[in-house]
Amino acid sequence: MQVAALQMVSGSSVQANLDAARQLLASAAGQGAELAVLPEYFCLMGLKDTDKLAVKETPGAGPVQDFLARAAQEFKLWIAGGTVPLQASDPQHVRNSSLVYAPTGHCVARYDKIHLFRFDNGQENYDESRVIERGGAPVTFDLPSIDGHLYRVGLSICYDLRFPELYRAMKADLLLVPSAFTRTTGRAHWEVLLRARAIENLAYVVAAAQGGVHDNGRRTWGQSLIVDPWGELLAQHAEGAAVVMGDVLAGRLREVRLQLPALDHGVL
Repeated sequence: MQVAALQMVSGSSVQANLDAARQLLASAAGQGAELAVLPEYFCLMGLKDTDKLAVKETPGAGPVQDFLARAAQEFKLWIAGGTVPLQASDPQHVRNSSLVYAPTGHCVARYDKIHLFRFDNGQENYDESRVIERGGAPVTFDLPSIDGHLYRVGLSICYDLRFPELYRAMKADLLLVPSAFTRTTGRAHWEVLLRARAIENLAYVVAAAQGGVHDNGRRTWGQSLIVDPWGELLAQHAEGAAVVMGDVLAGRLREVRLQLPALDHGVL
């Protein structure tokens, strides 16, 4: 199964971001992808955190969700829609939600980000909990590929990457990590964490990232990549918009899991 990690440098205009995402989705489909993964905040990297509140959508209705549904149907793609700001339990917060659409245009899975990023090194300060309401449960879905294999796909978002117990609980063949890592944390930890999650779970990892300088002055790390279940890098791209393609192979999953049956050895 061919998969694509779509790297973006999203800005403060939702429509411009959707137009950019559409071009990347069209390119991925043209290169034979069955699944395309957009980055976290693909539809908006606002000038301030509270800009998310102005574009939040009701689950099942809204221009960003309509865009994803139409694109999946038009391009005959499975699309993991990065993240979309959805209505939360109070008007001052949103859910940061990853929505998956089948080629029929139907939404088949929703995951709300559980772990909310907080970082303060004296120069950079982030606290997603100011505007985002955390989710509470891991989510997987089944993707039937044209190769005849049914892949179990686990959903996660950005900062979740630092919590290995989430990934082990999903027992997935393919792990998706749409992200907007800062340049500071990305340079230090991005690749090693993604490869670790692949190795620990003997699973493929597709990480679609924001990568560049945004309207708000923030610089994200980029390096969207695809990792195989042995921790080998299959493809990656440093900065700027890009389509990163790779193959997910059922035979490779079987091979490494037979050779190293760590997933059968339980926990303490």
